[in-house]
Amino acid sequence: MREAYILSVSMGYGHQRTAFSLRQLGKVINANDYEGIPDKDRNMWKQLRSGYELISRVKGIPILGDFAFSLFDLFQRVPKFYPKRDLSKPSFALRIYRYMMKRGFGKDLVARLKERPLPIISTFFLPAFMAEHFEYPEEIYCVVCDADISRTWAPFNPKSSRIKYFAPNQRVVERLKLYGVREGNIFLTGYPLPMENIGPDMEILREDMRKRLPNLDPRGKYMEKYSDLVFDRLGSLPERSDHPLTILFSVGGAGAQKEIGAAIVRKLCPMIKRGDIKVVLSAGIRRWVRDYFLNCIKELKLDDLKGEYVDIIYEESIDEYFERFNEALRKTDILWTKPSELSFYSALGIPIIASPPIGSHEESNLRWLVKSGYGTPQGDLRYIDQWLFDWLENGYLAEMAMEGFVEGEKLGTLRIRDIVFNE
Repeated sequence: MREAYILSVSMGYGHQRTAFSLRQLGKVINANDYEGIPDKDRNMWKQLRSGYELISRVKGIPILGDFAFSLFDLFQRVPKFYPKRDLSKPSFALRIYRYMMKRGFGKDLVARLKERPLPIISTFFLPAFMAEHFEYPEEIYCVVCDADISRTWAPFNPKSSRIKYFAPNQRVVERLKLYGVREGNIFLTGYPLPMENIGPDMEILREDMRKRLPNLDPRGKYMEKYSDLVFDRLGSLPERSDHPLTILFSVGGAGAQKEIGAAIVRKLCPMIKRGDIKVVLSAGIRRWVRDYFLNCIKELKLDDLKGEYVDIIYEESIDEYFERFNEALRKTDILWTKPSELSFYSALGIPIIASPPIGSHEESNLRWLVKSGYGTPQGDLRYIDQWLFDWLENGYLAEMAMEGFVEGEKLGTLRIRDIVFNE
């Protein structure tokens, strides 16, 4: 079996989640936390990571948070797409990264990989840049994890670079061209989704969709108009789902927006107690986020319903967390999350309710979600029990689910495999 190195970074969940879907293609290595990493490199990565996580957490603080994040966001801001123009000039951030690499940042990692050269698939741009800078002999691929990207994702000298990109959508393809990346180095693959949620011939995905739609269309409003489409793509639907209406709220890697999850549970508490709805709170690998949610459940006297109508996803291991998260998605009807890489999970036929974006790239993801018809921004949290059920009764969320299922790219993982291994 052919192999590759899957390079990721533990900065938020996005890059690691992307790598997790690709784990069958080779060994996953965190570029900022591998065995034997030099202290100098570890400290440089730590500074990059701690800055991101701190800013993500303070974003919600009025005035101060917005000001601090706006300064940080200058490093990752996605410029306006129109008018189309040459955007190949390296950004300030790229100049910093090149300076760091000239001082040896990443040299140890690349030297270790050179001992047994395999194709590199990096889910973050910096390890790909390192591989090219230190003359890695094998192919170098970079997986883009957002619906639009800043100049930082493209190499310092894009026209001469040999890094090849896997783009999740057409906008990223066009954006990379504006940044100067050669067209032959760009592949439109779609985002790599977990194959355990899709299955051979997409049968797992179809079965999950068949059980999801009855919960998303309780009055049959969507089926009145589109029953032919549903039957053509899914076959007959059961009269009832095998699970209660389920919302999965996902907290970001820095623990940002945990308060939104608590607000959802508080407002929907009467319905949870009646068994009309289930809320799953995804705390990731942050114990303090898990404890925050546990306190919320205890305060609302929902302890006896834990696991049945309210639940928490938490694991100490990142891989075990992703396994549980993907398993929970199979019985999830609505995914409530900031518009991160999880925006692409709409292709699994799960409508996205988007909490406020954190950063320019997430603003781009939200625009893509809304324009594609796969998701919508959250409403006023004070009135969740009103607008959420209006959306359900009118079939809006069922429409988003089918839109994502029919039009969203689901087989990015297989397309990446085929390109890397020439299959």
